[in-house]
Amino acid sequence: MIISSNREPNLEEFQALVNTATTRLNDDAKSKASYYITRGAQKLEDDVLWFLENSARGTKFEGTIEKISGQHFPDIVAAKYYGVEVKSSKDEKWISLGGSVNESTRADGVERIFLTFGKLTNPVEFRSRPYEDCLAEVVATHYPRYKIDMKLGKGETIFDKMRTSYDDLRNADNPVGEIVKYYKGQLKDGESLWWIDNTRVEENATASMKVRLWSSLPNEERLQLKTSLFVLFPDILSTKNNKKYGKAVLWLASHHGVVDSSFRDNFSAGGKVTLITKSGNFEQLPQVFGHIQEFMADIRSLINSTPTEVLAESWKVSQIDGDRISQWISLVAEKHQEKEYSSTEVLKAIFDIR
Repeated sequence: MIISSNREPNLEEFQALVNTATTRLNDDAKSKASYYITRGAQKLEDDVLWFLENSARGTKFEGTIEKISGQHFPDIVAAKYYGVEVKSSKDEKWISLGGSVNESTRADGVERIFLTFGKLTNPVEFRSRPYEDCLAEVVATHYPRYKIDMKLGKGETIFDKMRTSYDDLRNADNPVGEIVKYYKGQLKDGESLWWIDNTRVEENATASMKVRLWSSLPNEERLQLKTSLFVLFPDILSTKNNKKYGKAVLWLASHHGVVDSSFRDNFSAGGKVTLITKSGNFEQLPQVFGHIQEFMADIRSLINSTPTEVLAESWKVSQIDGDRISQWISLVAEKHQEKEYSSTEVLKAIFDIR
């Protein structure tokens, strides 16, 4: 989207207005610190509005400034094209939470926004900057939101890190998707994006607000989750990787709010089993193959119904084959290697693949 820079009044005039109002706020705070220290978020918006309106007298902005806060972004609009968002802190930090990434409540027509920030502790101080120049990161509450840092240096915004611009990101078809893609590229081994991810196999699944112990779950839910773990994380069957449970544990905690202090016992405990299949019998196999045989129908159904992009991401492959079951078996067999038996042969027998 092209953002018009030919505005009347122009951006430089609006910046001058904001700077004048900010200077007057700071001058007023020198003699009225106790007044500002008691101001909450909404009351401070009224103070900023008053100084903007008074600073606008005799300018092209006179009579065009209005407060629209509440369910709208930004808090104050000037000449229908410019805006001021008001934030504050009650400590020495110049840090706060900003608005949501998707800006669904952004006022129509507003394209250029400044942030006026009040540090409401002695000595009270106000600073104003273009909104996009003080957005440091994206953090998660109930929805991804920007983190505001008024002391950010040049080249330190989230947009600099992503190598994009504020306007390009906010006008993207899926801003959150772009942010998720960036943060996934920064993940280290053992890290996960708990607040949003693509490995949600259940329709309309969301991260749980509660934390639950695996042992406290109803048996049906445990079986459903175990099936999902087999499907999404072939690593848990590895005989070579001593960190094989890490991603599965993170997924359980981040997507379902479930923790288990003895997680590995779900897949490694139980001794040996004998499997009876149409292709023959297999003796002295790890118990985990018994679990796979028990959940075989559900595993097959989930592999075939899970969105392609979810499987590709979770399996770390570039494409998903037409025969998904055979591809999953190959992934498991690649990781689960024993001299006493062929895991490929065992799994093909369980799924009755000739």
